[in-house]
Amino acid sequence: MSIACRNLKYLRKLRGWTQEEFAAKLKIKRSLLGAYEEERADPRIEVLEKVGDMFKLSLDELLRKELNEAKGSSYMAKRRAMKLAAASNEIQLVPVKAAAGYLAGYGDPEFLDELNTFTLPMLAPGQYRAFEIVGDSMLPTQSGSVIVGEKVDDTNEVKSNETYIVVSRNEGIVYKRVMKNNKLKNKLTLISDNTAYQPYHVNTDDVIEIWKAQMIISKANAQPRWDVNQLASLVSNLQEQVSVMKKKMN
Repeated sequence: MSIACRNLKYLRKLRGWTQEEFAAKLKIKRSLLGAYEEERADPRIEVLEKVGDMFKLSLDELLRKELNEAKGSSYMAKRRAMKLAAASNEIQLVPVKAAAGYLAGYGDPEFLDELNTFTLPMLAPGQYRAFEIVGDSMLPTQSGSVIVGEKVDDTNEVKSNETYIVVSRNEGIVYKRVMKNNKLKNKLTLISDNTAYQPYHVNTDDVIEIWKAQMIISKANAQPRWDVNQLASLVSNLQEQVSVMKKKMN
């Protein structure tokens, strides 16, 4: 796998990362990354998969192509090369109108290349994506807000009661508070901050991607809009929860 070793070193230098920084992103020791780059060890497939996700490259490209050589003169090849050299915190935006296409194209580099991008200098290095949300299920987070999420590679890394963008085959793209239940090992419970909406479960096998919410971007001066029915439902749900808690305490 000497080609893969050289490609790791090339990609790291392309982004201007130190071995320490790159190793942290890959969740491996710096000494192991050094062994890869010096061709003293072959990179594990799971490491190469992370690199592929990070740089929008296939395993075939990492294993069989010398990336430091010219990749061709086509429009898409040039654009992809420009993105590889871009800042590490370049964030692709998935607007509402692209949500349906995202379920089919989330793994397609050409689809992702067509999404608009932006950067946020206050974010730590990582893999980020932004999603526009609609509806009032997560009030006071307003409909039309953009949630910037950091990629979570394994559902086991999800922390209970924190907010995530969950992309699943059956539910599409949703922004929810996630709870894990040891009795439901293969399910995640998705909870809305607006208690007018009932929690529901998704099978982990149906989950395509999970992005941990890091920032919320919303319009200035936007105010939460609650109508009388929503407020009545909120009070009713809170009363039910208090009643259940009292019964448990007794």
